[in-house]
Amino acid sequence: MIMKKKIWLIICMCLCLIGLTACEKADPTTVDYNGYTYDQLQTACQNTVQQLEQMSAEQAEQYLKSGDDITVGMVSSWQEARTDLGAFESFGDFTITKAGKTLTAAQTVNYKERSLILTYVFNYNTMEVDGVTVDLVYTTGEKMQKAGMNTLIGIVTVFCVLILISLIIYAFRIIYVLERRHTHEKNREEAKARVVEQIVEREEQQDDLELVAVIAAAIAAATGTSTDDFVVRSIKRRR
Repeated sequence: MIMKKKIWLIICMCLCLIGLTACEKADPTTVDYNGYTYDQLQTACQNTVQQLEQMSAEQAEQYLKSGDDITVGMVSSWQEARTDLGAFESFGDFTITKAGKTLTAAQTVNYKERSLILTYVFNYNTMEVDGVTVDLVYTTGEKMQKAGMNTLIGIVTVFCVLILISLIIYAFRIIYVLERRHTHEKNREEAKARVVEQIVEREEQQDDLELVAVIAAAIAAATGTSTDDFVVRSIKRRR
């Protein structure tokens, strides 16, 4: 019995919350948007679309040269999005969304090939236009395809970076091996040079001893003495 009462209490609370939510959700067409009505904002968006549709090439060029960031951005976005949409068919849904100090009014425009959405962004406190955007409407399949392509590009980019890092690490290993080989060859060349110098020094010493013996024998023969009676201290070569 107690369990049934708890269940009924929970159900009643849920019904009350649903009722309060339904009451709080007012009809957007009757809401006052800081001095502007739903119909006024909708008319502003639709008039903008009609003006852009009737805009000539000369007028578009003047708008792009105006220097006003909002106008330049709106016209350039419109020209880019309007390509290959086909003929104008009708106006679609119009929605108003308020988030904090920002109010957005979005008008869907239906064309033969694809729809687009023109969105006004207002500062709610002053109702000044902060920006105007033009976005194409994509189907769920196109969105999934685009998301898949973005995911694939991200995966390929990650693998490319990993391969590049691996190549850099491998290059460092090659550089280390080459440096060791260069150092080893340099040490071998230095050792070979030292050996050659030692051989040359030994040959010079051996040549000096032979020269000393020849000179001593010549002096002994000239003086009629023995080579044991004198000692050759040094030899100076004249160059």
